[in-house]
Amino acid sequence: MSAPVLNHLLILEEGQRVDDGAGGADLTWVERGRLWAEMRPGTGRERAAQELALSRVAWIITTRAAPPDSPARPRAHQRLREGSRIFHILAVAEADTRARWLRIHAEEEVVA
Repeated sequence: MSAPVLNHLLILEEGQRVDDGAGGADLTWVERGRLWAEMRPGTGRERAAQELALSRVAWIITTRAAPPDSPARPRAHQRLREGSRIFHILAVAEADTRARWLRIHAEEEVVA
């Protein structure tokens, strides 16, 4: 594997439930770190949702590796943000046999 071109600065966020004071909870996103990454689009699909068309695009995001127990390592159910764009992390695995890079499978949802 050749070295990826890390030209996107992404913010790693984790969801936390916060009591809403009415017996429920709100989900807020807390920054866990920033990482440089290479992003490659995958396939997309569209679906309807409450009078809106939602497009979902799969992304393969490559970044520097972090040990499995490191809080800097992205995990499924976290998300990456680039400005107003949100990428929901579906899975994370080592991208090479020497464990220098991580491959993140993510999905971006866009209102069309």
